Order: sequence, then structure tokens, then C-alpha cells
Amino acid sequence: MRTRNMGRSNETLTTVGLGTWAHGGGEWKFGWGRQDDAESIRAIHAALDTGINWIDTAAVYGLGHSEEVLARALKEWSGAKPFVATKCGLVWDAERNISSRLSAESVRAECEASLKRLDLEVIDLYQIHWPKPEDEIEEGWGTVAELIREGKVRYGGVSNFDVAQLKRAQAIHPITSLQPPYSMLERDIEEEILPWCAEHDVGVIVYSPLQKGLLTGKITRDYVEAMDDADHRKTIDPMFREPELSRILEKIERLKTIAEQLSITVTQLAIAWVLRRPEVTSAIVGARRPDQIQGAAPGGDVDLSEDTIAEIERILS
Repeated sequence: MRTRNMGRSNETLTTVGLGTWAHGGGEWKFGWGRQDDAESIRAIHAALDTGINWIDTAAVYGLGHSEEVLARALKEWSGAKPFVATKCGLVWDAERNISSRLSAESVRAECEASLKRLDLEVIDLYQIHWPKPEDEIEEGWGTVAELIREGKVRYGGVSNFDVAQLKRAQAIHPITSLQPPYSMLERDIEEEILPWCAEHDVGVIVYSPLQKGLLTGKITRDYVEAMDDADHRKTIDPMFREPELSRILEKIERLKTIAEQLSITVTQLAIAWVLRRPEVTSAIVGARRPDQIQGAAPGGDVDLSEDTIAEIERILS
């Protein structure tokens, strides 16, 4: 699989990385419904078998559960250890209520807890999950910088930051990577964020390139109706509700035609599309089952012609 360099670091990441949000299960506010841990582990092993060399998780996914499952999977894996990225900034209490916190004390405590759950001595990439609370950004990022100097973290990154927030963090310590949402259906980063990252040599590892499954071409109205009630997409995400859902599904039908002409899947088309931007280091693809990541991974090796990109633009606009 192709690789790209991650910003100012010496790390080369495969153009597709595995996302483990759904591995946290459904028993938390932003869960994806019931998930079998053994299936999650098989999906992780399948990703590594395809040549993917990095995995993204977060402490809050399943309130620690996704990190624990990843640790189990890596313990059973006999090959080279992948690059592991996780996140801090979202904490929970005994009643499983989630809140944002970036104080030095909290970030340090989260780092130690993630190291323990992941069974690692060093976290490869430690990211601030959200820039909240706003007035604690400097304290939180400064603490990540301290953890790097102490050898508990190799690289520091941020997620969901806008340009103004990126500038505030950059003034304290160089940002290795930004993790923003980016897909055919969510393009806000194109105007300001991607150019800023290119100018400052910040890697961009995008999440939700398949827009939570919509851009796989497999989701229908009946599929949404049958979703597990513990799946946050059904209860929270406006793209999975009318009238937005019908507008999106109409576009996807037209994208299927392009994919068929290229002898690839809509999933692979969507991944290749985000990677058309040279600023993007890698696309994080979530997978609950082995076949999902096996089917998606080839998208990281697809080149789209200028004519194809122009035709997709007409559909999206």
C-alpha cells in the first residue's frame, strides 16, 4: 500500500489507516451499537494483513473499551507493531457522563490511563480530541508537549481545530498532525485549513471519509430504519434523517455510475477522492468487520483523473 509522510515527522503512514470508533460498542453516548470484541480483533488483524501500518483510537471510544480491545489485538499479532494514535480531552464519570477537560492534571491522567489500557510504554501520536474547553487549549497542548519531552509520547497532534486554534497551539509547540472530518459530503477544511497545514508542514489525517458509512453505497432508508437504537447515527446525525438523507442518497446513486466505470467500489472512490488532495497524509477508515477494511483499503492506491474529479464535482455541487 502507498505511504505518505506525516507532516514534519519522519513517519510514513499508509494512505489508509484503521479507525476503531465502532470498537467501543454501543453502551455510551456516541456508540455505533452492539459490537463483538472478537470481530473487532479480526478486523484489526485484517487491516494489518492488508498492509495498513497505523491505527487510530481514542480514550472516549466506549469509555476506554476501544483501547483495551486494540491492546488485545496487538498482543495476539505476531507481525510488526503498527503506529498507534489515540486522543485525550473527553473524560467520563462513574455515571458515564462525558465532559471536556484539557487541564494539565487531566491530560496527564488520561495519558497514563491510555498507556495502561493500550499496554504501551510510549504513545506514537497523542492528539487533543476537541478544542474544548476553549480557555484550556494552551494548557492542554502545553501538557502534550511536556509528555513528548518526557518520552511518554512521540508526536503530538490535534483534532477538530480551526485555523485560529491551530495558530494558538503552534505558538507553544510544533503540531505534527491535524485530524479533521473530510469527505465528499463534508468539505469545510478545503478553504482555509488544508492550505494552512500545507504552509506549516502539518500532516492531515482525515476521519469519516465515508461519512459514517453513507459513502459506501450500501446504506438505504430501510437500512437506517433498521439501525440499532444504540447507534448514534440514527439518533443524532442529521445526515441520516430526512430530508437530508434523500438528497445524499440521490448523489450516491450517481457516484455509483462513476465507480462502475472505473471498476472500483463507491467506498474506494470516496477514499481516493479525499486523497486527491496532496495535503492529506492518510484517510482513517472505520471497520467493524474484516471484509469492510479489506474492501476499503485498495482505495488508497487509486488515482483519479482530472476528468473524473470534475464529474464528481458536478455531482456534489
